[in-house]
Amino acid sequence: MSTSPESSWSLFEVFIRSKQGLDHKHVGSLHASDAAHAVTLARDVYTRRQEGVSIWVVPSNAITASDPDQRADNFDPMASKIYRHPTFYDIPEEIGHM
Repeated sequence: MSTSPESSWSLFEVFIRSKQGLDHKHVGSLHASDAAHAVTLARDVYTRRQEGVSIWVVPSNAITASDPDQRADNFDPMASKIYRHPTFYDIPEEIGHM
């Protein structure tokens, strides 16, 4: 059993926003002693080619995901709600590209 400080480091999920993107994308995971350390490590590991403009790190244990077995309950009811589809609305030409 390891007694090194690294053995108690937390697992973080890393999200990077690229220069061309508006959203952050999950790029991987890493272990770090705290959030600030995780940002530093994420910068060194995931932005070596200067492709990022923003880094988010989230403790893995803070993420809650939907159950894949409940996919029908979570997502199928949306198919019957056509008002949620963007094609339902008419956009005036003055607005331009959205």
